[in-house]
Amino acid sequence: MTRILAPALLVAASAALADPAAQAGAPAAEAPAPKRPLAALPYTPGLDVSAMDRTADPCVDFFAYACGGWRKANPIPADQAAWSTYAKLQDENEQFLWGILEEAARLPDAQRTPAQRRVGDYYAACMDEGAVEAAGARPLAKDLAAISALRSKADLAGLLGGLDPSLADGFVFGFGSEQDYADTDAVIGLLAASGLGLPDRDYYVKDDARSKEAQAKYVEHLGRLLTLLGDPPERAAEAARTAMSIETALAKASLTRVDKRDPYKVYHRMDPAGLAKLAPSLRWKDYFARQRVPALPALNVAEPAFVQEVDRLVREEPLGAWRSWLRTRVVLLRAPYLSTPFQEEWFAFHRAYLNGVKQELPRWKKCVRWVDRDLGFELGKVFVAKAFPAAAKEAAAALVQNVEKAMEVRLAKLDWMGDATKAQALAKLRAMRNKIGYPDRWRDYSRLAVARGDFAGNVSRALRLENGRVLAKIGKPVDRGEWQMTPPTVNAYYDQTLNDMNFPAGVLLPPLFDLRLDLAPGYGNTGGTVGHELVHGFDDEGRNFDAKGNLRDWWTKEDAAAFQERARCVSDQYAQYTVVDDVKINSKLTLGEDIADLAGVLAAWDAWKLAAGRTLEPRDGLTPAQRFFVGYAQWACGEVRPEALRVRAATDPHSPYWARVNGLVVNVPEFREAFSCTVGQPMAPRAEVCRIW
Repeated sequence: MTRILAPALLVAASAALADPAAQAGAPAAEAPAPKRPLAALPYTPGLDVSAMDRTADPCVDFFAYACGGWRKANPIPADQAAWSTYAKLQDENEQFLWGILEEAARLPDAQRTPAQRRVGDYYAACMDEGAVEAAGARPLAKDLAAISALRSKADLAGLLGGLDPSLADGFVFGFGSEQDYADTDAVIGLLAASGLGLPDRDYYVKDDARSKEAQAKYVEHLGRLLTLLGDPPERAAEAARTAMSIETALAKASLTRVDKRDPYKVYHRMDPAGLAKLAPSLRWKDYFARQRVPALPALNVAEPAFVQEVDRLVREEPLGAWRSWLRTRVVLLRAPYLSTPFQEEWFAFHRAYLNGVKQELPRWKKCVRWVDRDLGFELGKVFVAKAFPAAAKEAAAALVQNVEKAMEVRLAKLDWMGDATKAQALAKLRAMRNKIGYPDRWRDYSRLAVARGDFAGNVSRALRLENGRVLAKIGKPVDRGEWQMTPPTVNAYYDQTLNDMNFPAGVLLPPLFDLRLDLAPGYGNTGGTVGHELVHGFDDEGRNFDAKGNLRDWWTKEDAAAFQERARCVSDQYAQYTVVDDVKINSKLTLGEDIADLAGVLAAWDAWKLAAGRTLEPRDGLTPAQRFFVGYAQWACGEVRPEALRVRAATDPHSPYWARVNGLVVNVPEFREAFSCTVGQPMAPRAEVCRIW
């Protein structure tokens, strides 16, 4: 599911198939390979036999068998926390976009379209490091002055709403819009919890030695950021401690990530009067007025207890504490866009300490990612024209249809689900919409003013425009054609309130989707991706939404209990796996992804059988069935640094790479048959398997 909030400043990983946690152990490259803009995307086959390690026994460790060669040949670059098949393809896409942007930036105005001018000038301003250095912290001046001018806690809500909207998601609340869970034809406001600078609320509330160390280093980090603004060290340290105190209180009032997966725990529809009653110390009219929110008949207050805690803090914390914390939030969120000292301090804590990254990203890569974030559909239009042929879209559409047909057959044959629930499940499947490659209607950026010498201003204006676009949806009909990922993105997602699957062009390119190869690896890889996203409509979270995307219990009591029993089998299995050190998988957090992996590959297998016909021949020393499973596994070839694994264990709803391969195949009898595994071997530990769909 994608919730549409005011955009966050910090680039976050997408929470879909391509955002897994992974295992550690492979050597890290201490210097990234030289990069240059690509004139065309390179070709890597959809099943790469050189990526395999045929000395490994597939019945003992299938991940090593399918990916051992890849991991040896692809150590983690120094500027990355992780490296994988997906990350490598995304890197190649970014190098290709780099070339497009270099050309757009260099061309004379007379030879550029308005779209080329916008993306080219945004990129040029980002790459103008001299101007960024000269600006120093000046881009923060307006917001810092507004904070310093705060003279009454009664004015706090107005200040929060009036601060740069591009920062609003990083202060106390994130305010945006979403489909109403009870009526998904309507768009209402969404008030979500925010305000934490550490990766997760658990970082604040745990008291083990590692958590205490992270807390102390975070306080030091905030203090150093404030000294870069010119604060005396003693005052900066005191303000940092104040910030930590406020954030700890907010963290304790925040839902856990597991709780946030329960849609009933994050849906609390009320009108503005109800919100005012919930938190009377905040002048909500001022907040919404300064945010330029249209008429607001209703909103979802995702975490009422959090809002009540903010109200308490407003009453009890002195005004000076709020000023100190807000100054800290401004510099924390804006540091990546400021001069080198701010960038280096932000990198040292968030990338180096927390995630083990050895080297900062090159400037070109940052700029490409920011253009893709802020002008991504304008840039994506060029990407699609140059890199995504019509044949790929047509083939992907056919594959998706076959996976849906296979899933329909699987649903119809279920022996644990009664007819009434089964009819609802089939109706939901048949109502599911597919978005492939790129949107039918491209997003309009013509109102965005881009100045070639004002990078920080461009960021602010771009995110302000996006903030306004999101808020303007409130009270208007739902746009069911909207995309939440740009076309070059190597990822995919299912949206449970739209009941649709979304596959950007970036995830439909080799080596993930390879039209040059036989169907077996393609259905294993991309078919598994399609099945994965489809099953999100029927996992432990998605099953709560009906064919229209409304939050509604369409299950009989008996069928719901049967689902829970089968889901518990998956959860109990993954809870035994170790992520890093003594940290186990939080299988309640990863359950939805684990279910989607397992049921998705089974649907893909059936779809491949529908599509393959009778011309099935061995290739590369692998039977067609073996090629299907190796094709599946090779999407997950990858590695993550130990530090990043600890972060992901707390924050990532995906299991590690190896678990998404080995943990899956132990439950697939077709895999056992393909590789002649016998019961009792590690990839076939027991005769019984976990099975839901």
